[in-house]
Amino acid sequence: MLDIKFIRENREELKKVIKDKNANLDVEQLLELDRKRVKILREIEELKSMKNSINDLIMSAKDQTERKEIIEKGKEIKSKLEIKDPEFKKIQKAFDDMMVQVPNIISSDTPIGSSEEDNVEVEKNGKIPKFDFEPNDHIQIGKDLDILDLEKGAEVSGYRGYYVKNEGVSLMMALMMYAINKMIEKGFSPMIPPTLVKGAVLFGTGYFKSKEYNESVDEIYQVASGDKESDGSSSKEKKFLVGTAEPSLLAYYSNEVLKEKDLPIKLCGYSQCYRSEIGSYGKDTKGLYRVHEFMKVEQVILAKADINESIKLQDEMVAITKEIHEELGLPYRVLQICTGDMGLGKYRMFDLEAWMPSRNGYGETGSASNFLDWQARRLNVKYVDKNGNKKHVYMLNNTVLPSPRPFIAILENHQQADGSVIIPEVLRKWMPSNLDKISKK
Repeated sequence: MLDIKFIRENREELKKVIKDKNANLDVEQLLELDRKRVKILREIEELKSMKNSINDLIMSAKDQTERKEIIEKGKEIKSKLEIKDPEFKKIQKAFDDMMVQVPNIISSDTPIGSSEEDNVEVEKNGKIPKFDFEPNDHIQIGKDLDILDLEKGAEVSGYRGYYVKNEGVSLMMALMMYAINKMIEKGFSPMIPPTLVKGAVLFGTGYFKSKEYNESVDEIYQVASGDKESDGSSSKEKKFLVGTAEPSLLAYYSNEVLKEKDLPIKLCGYSQCYRSEIGSYGKDTKGLYRVHEFMKVEQVILAKADINESIKLQDEMVAITKEIHEELGLPYRVLQICTGDMGLGKYRMFDLEAWMPSRNGYGETGSASNFLDWQARRLNVKYVDKNGNKKHVYMLNNTVLPSPRPFIAILENHQQADGSVIIPEVLRKWMPSNLDKISKK
Protein backbone atom coordinates (compact mmCIF):
# COMPACT_ATOMS: atom_id res chain seq x y z
CA MET A 1 0.00 0.00 0.00
CA LEU A 2 1.02 3.59 -0.52
CA ASP A 3 0.61 6.39 2.01
CA ILE A 4 -2.54 8.41 1.30
CA LYS A 5 -0.56 11.60 1.85
CA PHE A 6 1.82 10.52 -0.95
CA ILE A 7 -1.16 9.78 -3.21
CA ARG A 8 -2.67 13.21 -2.56
CA GLU A 9 0.60 14.94 -3.41
CA ASN A 10 1.54 12.78 -6.44
CA ARG A 11 -1.74 12.07 -8.18
CA GLU A 12 -0.45 12.73 -11.71
CA GLU A 13 2.59 10.48 -11.27
CA LEU A 14 0.31 7.77 -9.90
CA LYS A 15 -2.07 8.07 -12.86
CA LYS A 16 0.86 7.33 -15.17
CA VAL A 17 1.94 4.34 -13.06
CA ILE A 18 -1.62 2.98 -13.18
CA LYS A 19 -1.60 3.23 -16.95
CA ASP A 20 1.88 1.71 -17.30
CA LYS A 21 1.02 -1.21 -15.00
CA ASN A 22 -2.28 -1.93 -16.74
CA ALA A 23 -4.02 -1.39 -13.39
CA ASN A 24 -7.69 -0.58 -12.98
CA LEU A 25 -8.06 2.34 -10.58
CA ASP A 26 -9.63 5.80 -10.67
CA VAL A 27 -7.37 8.08 -8.62
CA GLU A 28 -9.87 10.93 -8.59
CA GLN A 29 -12.57 8.64 -7.25
CA LEU A 30 -10.19 7.45 -4.53
CA LEU A 31 -9.31 11.01 -3.54
CA GLU A 32 -12.98 12.00 -3.47
CA LEU A 33 -13.65 9.09 -1.09
CA ASP A 34 -10.70 10.27 0.96
CA ARG A 35 -12.17 13.79 1.21
CA LYS A 36 -15.55 12.44 2.27
CA ARG A 37 -13.90 10.05 4.73
CA VAL A 38 -11.83 12.80 6.39
CA LYS A 39 -14.81 15.21 6.52
CA ILE A 40 -17.19 12.78 8.16
CA LEU A 41 -14.47 11.54 10.54
CA ARG A 42 -13.96 15.11 11.76
CA GLU A 43 -17.70 15.47 12.25
CA ILE A 44 -17.84 12.24 14.26
CA GLU A 45 -14.89 13.28 16.41
CA GLU A 46 -16.55 16.64 17.12
CA LEU A 47 -19.82 14.94 18.03
CA LYS A 48 -18.04 12.48 20.30
CA SER A 49 -16.21 15.33 22.00
CA MET A 50 -19.51 17.11 22.58
CA LYS A 51 -21.06 13.87 23.85
CA ASN A 52 -18.23 13.40 26.34
CA SER A 53 -18.82 16.88 27.76
CA ILE A 54 -22.57 16.39 28.23
CA ASN A 55 -22.27 14.70 31.65
CA ASP A 56 -20.16 17.55 32.99
CA LEU A 57 -22.65 20.09 31.66
CA ILE A 58 -25.54 18.22 33.29
CA MET A 59 -23.76 18.20 36.65
CA SER A 60 -23.11 21.95 36.44
CA ALA A 61 -26.61 22.91 35.27
CA LYS A 62 -28.13 25.84 37.21
CA ASP A 63 -31.68 24.47 37.25
CA GLN A 64 -33.95 21.76 35.86
CA THR A 65 -34.76 23.78 32.74
CA GLU A 66 -31.10 24.04 31.79
CA ARG A 67 -30.56 20.40 32.74
CA LYS A 68 -33.41 19.35 30.45
CA GLU A 69 -32.00 21.40 27.56
CA ILE A 70 -28.59 19.73 27.97
CA ILE A 71 -30.16 16.25 28.05
CA GLU A 72 -32.08 17.02 24.86
CA LYS A 73 -28.84 18.24 23.29
CA GLY A 74 -27.22 14.92 24.28
CA LYS A 75 -30.04 12.97 22.60
CA GLU A 76 -29.60 15.07 19.47
CA ILE A 77 -25.86 14.32 19.41
CA LYS A 78 -26.51 10.59 19.91
CA SER A 79 -29.02 10.61 17.06
CA LYS A 80 -26.52 12.29 14.73
CA LEU A 81 -23.82 9.75 15.66
CA GLU A 82 -26.21 6.89 14.90
CA ILE A 83 -26.50 8.30 11.38
CA LYS A 84 -22.85 9.29 10.90
CA ASP A 85 -21.20 6.08 12.14
CA PRO A 86 -22.72 3.72 9.52
CA GLU A 87 -22.13 6.35 6.84
CA PHE A 88 -18.47 6.54 7.83
CA LYS A 89 -18.07 2.75 7.87
CA LYS A 90 -19.51 2.50 4.37
CA ILE A 91 -17.17 5.20 3.01
CA GLN A 92 -14.18 3.73 4.87
CA LYS A 93 -14.81 0.27 3.39
CA ALA A 94 -15.01 1.68 -0.14
CA PHE A 95 -11.84 3.68 0.52
CA ASP A 96 -9.99 0.63 1.90
CA ASP A 97 -11.06 -1.50 -1.06
CA MET A 98 -9.60 1.05 -3.45
CA MET A 99 -6.44 1.63 -1.41
CA VAL A 100 -5.38 -2.01 -1.70
CA GLN A 101 -5.56 -1.65 -5.48
CA VAL A 102 -3.14 1.30 -5.58
CA PRO A 103 0.05 0.22 -7.40
CA ASN A 104 3.51 1.02 -6.18
CA ILE A 105 5.62 3.57 -8.02
CA ILE A 106 8.28 2.27 -10.41
CA SER A 107 12.02 2.81 -10.64
CA SER A 108 13.40 5.12 -13.31
CA ASP A 109 15.16 2.20 -15.04
CA THR A 110 12.06 -0.03 -15.25
CA PRO A 111 11.10 -0.59 -18.92
CA ILE A 112 7.65 0.65 -19.94
CA GLY A 113 5.64 -2.12 -21.57
CA SER A 114 2.30 -3.86 -21.64
CA SER A 115 3.24 -7.55 -21.30
CA GLU A 116 6.10 -10.04 -20.92
CA GLU A 117 6.91 -9.43 -24.57
CA ASP A 118 8.30 -6.04 -23.50
CA ASN A 119 10.68 -7.37 -20.83
CA VAL A 120 14.29 -6.43 -21.56
CA GLU A 121 17.22 -8.83 -21.63
CA VAL A 122 20.01 -7.08 -19.73
CA GLU A 123 22.55 -9.88 -19.45
CA LYS A 124 23.34 -13.32 -20.87
CA ASN A 125 26.00 -15.71 -19.60
CA GLY A 126 27.20 -19.24 -20.21
CA LYS A 127 27.73 -21.37 -23.27
CA ILE A 128 24.65 -23.07 -24.69
CA PRO A 129 25.54 -26.77 -25.15
CA LYS A 130 25.81 -28.28 -28.60
CA PHE A 131 25.23 -32.01 -28.60
CA ASP A 132 26.75 -34.50 -31.06
CA PHE A 133 23.80 -36.80 -30.36
CA GLU A 134 20.02 -36.40 -30.25
CA PRO A 135 19.36 -34.92 -26.79
CA ASN A 136 16.38 -35.95 -24.68
CA ASP A 137 14.09 -33.81 -22.58
CA HIS A 138 14.04 -34.15 -18.79
CA ILE A 139 10.96 -36.37 -18.96
CA GLN A 140 12.72 -39.03 -21.01
CA ILE A 141 15.99 -38.64 -19.10
CA GLY A 142 14.17 -39.04 -15.80
CA LYS A 143 12.38 -42.15 -17.04
CA ASP A 144 15.52 -43.74 -18.50
CA LEU A 145 17.50 -43.13 -15.29
CA ASP A 146 14.58 -44.21 -13.09
CA ILE A 147 14.64 -40.96 -11.14
CA LEU A 148 11.30 -39.48 -12.22
CA ASP A 149 7.80 -40.98 -12.50
CA LEU A 150 5.16 -38.65 -13.90
CA GLU A 151 2.60 -41.35 -14.67
CA LYS A 152 2.33 -42.55 -11.07
CA GLY A 153 2.44 -38.93 -9.92
CA ALA A 154 -0.65 -38.08 -11.96
CA GLU A 155 -2.37 -41.29 -10.82
CA VAL A 156 -1.80 -40.53 -7.11
CA SER A 157 -1.83 -36.71 -7.01
CA GLY A 158 -3.69 -35.70 -10.16
CA TYR A 159 -2.81 -33.14 -12.80
CA ARG A 160 0.84 -31.98 -12.47
CA GLY A 161 1.64 -34.64 -9.84
CA TYR A 162 5.06 -36.30 -9.88
CA TYR A 163 7.40 -38.66 -8.02
CA VAL A 164 11.15 -38.03 -7.78
CA LYS A 165 13.06 -41.27 -7.12
CA ASN A 166 16.46 -42.74 -6.33
CA GLU A 167 19.43 -40.53 -7.26
CA GLY A 168 16.93 -37.88 -8.36
CA VAL A 169 15.99 -37.37 -4.72
CA SER A 170 19.65 -36.90 -3.79
CA LEU A 171 20.12 -34.44 -6.64
CA MET A 172 17.04 -32.39 -5.72
CA MET A 173 17.94 -32.32 -2.02
CA ALA A 174 21.54 -31.45 -2.94
CA LEU A 175 20.22 -28.37 -4.75
CA MET A 176 18.39 -27.31 -1.59
CA MET A 177 21.38 -27.94 0.71
CA TYR A 178 23.70 -26.13 -1.66
CA ALA A 179 21.33 -23.14 -1.82
CA ILE A 180 20.92 -22.92 1.97
CA ASN A 181 24.64 -23.13 2.60
CA LYS A 182 25.39 -20.60 -0.13
CA MET A 183 23.05 -18.12 1.54
CA ILE A 184 24.57 -18.71 4.97
CA GLU A 185 27.99 -18.00 3.46
CA LYS A 186 26.55 -14.75 2.05
CA GLY A 187 25.41 -13.60 5.49
CA PHE A 188 21.75 -14.64 5.43
CA SER A 189 20.20 -16.21 8.53
CA PRO A 190 18.43 -19.50 7.69
CA MET A 191 14.87 -20.38 8.69
CA ILE A 192 12.37 -23.15 8.08
CA PRO A 193 9.19 -21.03 8.24
CA PRO A 194 5.53 -22.12 8.41
CA THR A 195 3.91 -23.11 5.13
CA LEU A 196 0.40 -23.00 6.62
CA VAL A 197 -0.46 -19.35 7.29
CA LYS A 198 -3.31 -16.96 8.02
CA GLY A 199 -4.84 -14.81 5.32
CA ALA A 200 -3.39 -11.61 6.81
CA VAL A 201 0.10 -12.88 5.94
CA LEU A 202 -0.76 -13.35 2.27
CA PHE A 203 -2.67 -10.09 2.05
CA GLY A 204 0.22 -8.30 3.75
CA THR A 205 2.75 -9.51 1.23
CA GLY A 206 0.48 -8.94 -1.78
CA TYR A 207 -0.43 -12.53 -2.65
CA PHE A 208 -4.14 -11.71 -2.55
CA LYS A 209 -5.30 -9.52 -5.43
CA SER A 210 -7.65 -7.69 -3.04
CA LYS A 211 -8.36 -7.61 0.70
CA GLU A 212 -9.77 -11.13 0.84
CA TYR A 213 -8.89 -14.42 -0.84
CA ASN A 214 -10.54 -14.94 -4.22
CA GLU A 215 -10.20 -18.51 -5.46
CA SER A 216 -10.87 -17.46 -9.07
CA VAL A 217 -7.79 -15.21 -9.32
CA ASP A 218 -5.44 -15.95 -6.40
CA GLU A 219 -3.10 -18.85 -7.15
CA ILE A 220 -3.24 -19.97 -3.54
CA TYR A 221 -4.60 -23.14 -1.94
CA GLN A 222 -7.01 -22.61 0.94
CA VAL A 223 -7.16 -25.38 3.51
CA ALA A 224 -10.75 -26.59 3.69
CA SER A 225 -10.66 -28.51 6.96
CA GLY A 226 -11.26 -26.71 10.26
CA ASP A 227 -8.64 -26.03 12.91
CA LYS A 228 -8.55 -25.86 16.70
CA GLU A 229 -7.37 -23.08 18.98
CA SER A 230 -5.10 -23.80 21.96
CA ASP A 231 -8.13 -24.05 24.26
CA GLY A 232 -9.75 -26.66 22.05
CA SER A 233 -12.36 -24.36 20.52
CA SER A 234 -12.97 -24.29 16.78
CA SER A 235 -10.85 -21.73 15.00
CA LYS A 236 -12.54 -19.19 12.75
CA GLU A 237 -9.23 -18.27 11.07
CA LYS A 238 -8.93 -19.28 7.44
CA LYS A 239 -5.62 -20.99 6.66
CA PHE A 240 -3.69 -21.13 3.40
CA LEU A 241 -0.64 -22.88 1.94
CA VAL A 242 2.17 -20.57 0.86
CA GLY A 243 3.58 -20.54 -2.66
CA THR A 244 6.99 -19.41 -1.40
CA ALA A 245 8.71 -18.79 1.94
CA GLU A 246 8.62 -15.02 1.35
CA PRO A 247 5.29 -14.28 3.14
CA SER A 248 6.22 -16.28 6.24
CA LEU A 249 9.70 -14.75 6.42
CA LEU A 250 8.48 -11.17 6.10
CA ALA A 251 5.54 -11.69 8.47
CA TYR A 252 7.99 -12.79 11.17
CA TYR A 253 8.45 -9.07 11.88
CA SER A 254 4.83 -7.94 11.42
CA ASN A 255 3.64 -5.34 13.94
CA GLU A 256 7.19 -4.80 15.19
CA VAL A 257 9.30 -1.67 15.49
CA LEU A 258 12.94 -2.44 14.68
CA LYS A 259 16.10 -0.44 15.25
CA GLU A 260 17.99 1.13 12.36
CA LYS A 261 21.28 -0.31 13.62
CA ASP A 262 19.88 -3.83 13.07
CA LEU A 263 19.09 -3.17 9.40
CA PRO A 264 19.40 -4.64 6.89
CA ILE A 265 18.02 -7.94 8.16
CA LYS A 266 18.88 -10.76 5.74
CA LEU A 267 16.96 -14.03 5.89
CA CYS A 268 16.74 -17.15 3.77
CA GLY A 269 14.04 -19.77 4.11
CA TYR A 270 13.58 -23.33 2.97
CA SER A 271 10.00 -24.44 2.41
CA GLN A 272 7.64 -26.65 0.52
CA CYS A 273 5.63 -24.46 -1.87
CA TYR A 274 2.10 -24.88 -3.22
CA ARG A 275 0.60 -23.10 -6.23
CA SER A 276 -2.77 -23.71 -7.81
CA GLU A 277 -1.54 -22.37 -11.19
CA ILE A 278 -5.13 -21.44 -12.09
CA GLY A 279 -3.89 -18.71 -14.42
CA SER A 280 -1.70 -21.18 -16.30
CA TYR A 281 -4.30 -23.67 -17.48
CA GLY A 282 -3.07 -25.41 -20.62
CA LYS A 283 0.50 -24.10 -20.28
CA ASP A 284 3.51 -26.41 -19.78
CA THR A 285 1.30 -29.43 -19.17
CA LYS A 286 4.12 -31.99 -19.44
CA GLY A 287 7.03 -32.54 -17.09
CA LEU A 288 8.21 -30.58 -14.09
CA TYR A 289 8.29 -27.06 -15.47
CA ARG A 290 4.95 -25.99 -13.96
CA VAL A 291 3.80 -28.04 -10.98
CA HIS A 292 1.53 -27.60 -7.97
CA GLU A 293 4.10 -28.36 -5.27
CA PHE A 294 7.84 -28.12 -5.00
CA MET A 295 10.68 -27.08 -2.68
CA LYS A 296 12.42 -23.74 -2.74
CA VAL A 297 14.99 -21.63 -0.95
CA GLU A 298 14.04 -17.95 -0.83
CA GLN A 299 15.97 -14.87 0.28
CA VAL A 300 14.45 -11.71 1.75
CA ILE A 301 15.85 -8.45 3.09
CA LEU A 302 14.33 -5.84 5.41
CA ALA A 303 16.17 -2.57 4.84
CA LYS A 304 15.96 1.04 5.92
CA ALA A 305 13.90 3.47 3.85
CA ASP A 306 16.59 4.44 1.37
CA ILE A 307 15.84 3.85 -2.32
CA ASN A 308 19.47 3.85 -3.45
CA GLU A 309 20.44 1.36 -0.76
CA SER A 310 17.49 -0.88 -1.64
CA ILE A 311 18.55 -0.92 -5.30
CA LYS A 312 22.09 -1.86 -4.29
CA LEU A 313 20.77 -4.67 -2.09
CA GLN A 314 18.53 -5.95 -4.88
CA ASP A 315 21.46 -6.01 -7.28
CA GLU A 316 23.47 -7.96 -4.70
CA MET A 317 20.68 -10.53 -4.39
CA VAL A 318 20.56 -10.97 -8.16
CA ALA A 319 24.35 -11.36 -8.21
CA ILE A 320 24.09 -14.28 -5.76
CA THR A 321 21.59 -16.07 -7.99
CA LYS A 322 23.77 -15.46 -11.04
CA GLU A 323 26.73 -16.96 -9.16
CA ILE A 324 24.62 -20.01 -8.32
CA HIS A 325 23.70 -20.57 -11.97
CA GLU A 326 27.34 -20.25 -12.97
CA GLU A 327 28.47 -22.73 -10.32
CA LEU A 328 25.82 -25.19 -11.52
CA GLY A 329 27.11 -24.81 -15.07
CA LEU A 330 23.79 -23.49 -16.36
CA PRO A 331 23.67 -20.92 -19.17
CA TYR A 332 21.33 -18.13 -18.10
CA ARG A 333 20.02 -14.69 -18.86
CA VAL A 334 18.69 -11.82 -16.78
CA LEU A 335 15.51 -9.99 -17.76
CA GLN A 336 14.41 -6.64 -16.38
CA ILE A 337 10.65 -6.87 -16.06
CA CYS A 338 8.52 -4.18 -17.66
CA THR A 339 5.71 -2.23 -15.99
CA GLY A 340 2.90 -4.32 -17.44
CA ASP A 341 4.35 -7.61 -16.22
CA MET A 342 5.63 -6.74 -12.75
CA GLY A 343 2.57 -6.66 -10.49
CA LEU A 344 0.99 -3.89 -8.45
CA GLY A 345 3.34 -3.85 -5.46
CA LYS A 346 6.70 -3.96 -7.19
CA TYR A 347 9.03 -1.02 -7.63
CA ARG A 348 11.75 -2.85 -9.58
CA MET A 349 11.95 -6.47 -10.75
CA PHE A 350 14.28 -8.94 -12.49
CA ASP A 351 13.82 -12.54 -13.62
CA LEU A 352 16.60 -15.08 -14.08
CA GLU A 353 16.16 -17.78 -16.68
CA ALA A 354 18.25 -20.92 -17.27
CA TRP A 355 18.73 -22.44 -20.69
CA MET A 356 16.60 -25.56 -21.18
CA PRO A 357 17.40 -27.50 -24.36
CA SER A 358 13.97 -29.15 -24.61
CA ARG A 359 12.37 -25.71 -24.75
CA ASN A 360 15.04 -24.48 -27.16
CA GLY A 361 15.01 -21.42 -24.98
CA TYR A 362 15.26 -20.08 -21.47
CA GLY A 363 12.94 -20.94 -18.60
CA GLU A 364 12.41 -18.88 -15.46
CA THR A 365 14.34 -20.14 -12.44
CA GLY A 366 14.15 -17.10 -10.19
CA SER A 367 12.67 -13.66 -9.64
CA ALA A 368 13.97 -10.69 -7.64
CA SER A 369 11.62 -7.91 -6.52
CA ASN A 370 11.99 -4.63 -4.66
CA PHE A 371 8.73 -3.49 -3.00
CA LEU A 372 10.04 -0.45 -1.10
CA ASP A 373 7.56 -0.02 1.81
CA TRP A 374 4.48 -1.32 -0.06
CA GLN A 375 4.45 -4.64 1.83
CA ALA A 376 5.72 -3.17 5.11
CA ARG A 377 2.70 -0.85 5.35
CA ARG A 378 0.37 -3.83 5.06
CA LEU A 379 2.37 -5.92 7.54
CA ASN A 380 3.01 -2.91 9.81
CA VAL A 381 6.78 -3.31 10.08
CA LYS A 382 8.62 -0.14 11.12
CA TYR A 383 11.97 0.94 12.46
CA VAL A 384 13.24 3.89 14.47
CA ASP A 385 15.87 5.90 12.61
CA LYS A 386 18.84 7.66 14.19
CA ASN A 387 16.72 10.80 14.71
CA GLY A 388 14.03 8.90 16.58
CA ASN A 389 11.53 8.93 13.69
CA LYS A 390 9.45 5.85 12.91
CA LYS A 391 9.50 4.71 9.30
CA HIS A 392 8.31 1.64 7.43
CA VAL A 393 11.10 -0.69 6.36
CA TYR A 394 11.76 -1.51 2.71
CA MET A 395 11.25 -5.16 1.75
CA LEU A 396 12.99 -7.15 -0.98
CA ASN A 397 12.83 -10.79 -2.06
CA ASN A 398 14.57 -13.10 -4.49
CA THR A 399 14.49 -16.77 -5.40
CA VAL A 400 17.68 -18.59 -4.46
CA LEU A 401 16.72 -21.91 -6.05
CA PRO A 402 13.43 -23.74 -6.67
CA SER A 403 13.66 -27.52 -6.87
CA PRO A 404 12.05 -28.43 -10.23
CA ARG A 405 13.42 -26.05 -12.85
CA PRO A 406 17.15 -26.16 -12.02
CA PHE A 407 16.62 -29.95 -11.82
CA ILE A 408 15.29 -29.82 -15.40
CA ALA A 409 18.17 -27.62 -16.54
CA ILE A 410 20.81 -29.86 -14.98
CA LEU A 411 19.38 -33.05 -16.52
CA GLU A 412 19.06 -31.48 -19.97
CA ASN A 413 22.26 -29.41 -20.12
CA HIS A 414 24.53 -32.03 -18.52
CA GLN A 415 23.20 -35.13 -20.30
CA GLN A 416 25.72 -37.37 -22.04
CA ALA A 417 25.59 -39.55 -25.15
CA ASP A 418 25.30 -42.74 -23.08
CA GLY A 419 22.21 -41.37 -21.32
CA SER A 420 23.98 -40.46 -18.09
CA VAL A 421 23.92 -37.02 -16.44
CA ILE A 422 26.97 -35.30 -14.98
CA ILE A 423 26.38 -33.87 -11.49
CA PRO A 424 27.67 -30.29 -11.07
CA GLU A 425 30.78 -30.37 -8.89
CA VAL A 426 29.32 -28.04 -6.23
CA LEU A 427 26.52 -30.55 -5.56
CA ARG A 428 28.59 -33.72 -5.28
CA LYS A 429 29.35 -33.46 -1.56
CA TRP A 430 25.62 -33.89 -0.91
CA MET A 431 25.32 -36.89 -3.24
CA PRO A 432 25.76 -40.46 -1.89
CA SER A 433 29.47 -41.33 -1.94
CA ASN A 434 30.12 -37.97 -3.68
CA LEU A 435 28.44 -39.35 -6.80
CA ASP A 436 29.55 -37.41 -9.87
CA LYS A 437 27.23 -38.97 -12.46
CA ILE A 438 23.79 -40.58 -12.61
CA SER A 439 23.88 -43.51 -15.00
CA LYS A 440 21.37 -45.99 -16.35
CA LYS A 441 20.87 -49.04 -14.16
